Amino acid sequence: MDLNLRDRAFLITGGTDGLGLALAQTLVNEGARVAVCGRDEQRVVAARDQLGPTSLAQVTDVTNTDQLDAFIDHALTTFGRLDGAVSNAGHASAGPVANSTDDAWRDDFELKVIPAVHIARRVGDALAQTSGSLLTVLSITAKSPNANSTPTAASRAAGLALTKALAAELGPRGVRANAILIGLIESGQWVRMAQRANMDLADLYAAIVKDQKIPLGRFGRAQEFADLAAFVLSPRASYLNGVGINLDGGLSPVV
Repeated sequence: MDLNLRDRAFLITGGTDGLGLALAQTLVNEGARVAVCGRDEQRVVAARDQLGPTSLAQVTDVTNTDQLDAFIDHALTTFGRLDGAVSNAGHASAGPVANSTDDAWRDDFELKVIPAVHIARRVGDALAQTSGSLLTVLSITAKSPNANSTPTAASRAAGLALTKALAAELGPRGVRANAILIGLIESGQWVRMAQRANMDLADLYAAIVKDQKIPLGRFGRAQEFADLAAFVLSPRASYLNGVGINLDGGLSPVV
């Protein structure tokens, strides 16, 4: 299927590793131009080399408004248009409420929620010109939080509510807003976890699958996420608005 993405332009926060980078590469393969950002300079350089000369990669801390604005401005100036913005920056942060701190909650919301709001505010006009879309990458805990899943479950639920509000607010201007809620997907964070635990990565995945009882019996793959996200961002999904799509192999009890 041709997703009609050639010569379109997208920006992706958290796009220099894992799921974000897989999506960026998929969009490039479809003929689109992408701007990605991340905090780690080595990953930024590697992403720039991988994605090629038509793409941008910039060191950016999305919790720093000046840096986030500079990234957005660079993308808009370079591409001259914007067809989609993906809020993907984040990391796992979960534990018992009793052991949490106010600073941990503030940090989680400032990383995952506030930048998504800021991006929507900054790029709404540009997306209205192209009938573009916003995509937020969340977790299935946004719909079905478990014990010991905060503050991530709460910040992701806020992201889902934001998605629905933006769909209603920007929809009349032709801008769509959707979310993908991931379960357990192969990514760099699991590689680093295996390294810290001195475990073989395949053994780590197998142990988690057994513990979590994923119906499909395996982790999802980054490319599976990228394929879904590219479709959601594309004109082929032009009537898809205000939804949170689970990508979890059947793990979540909530559809």
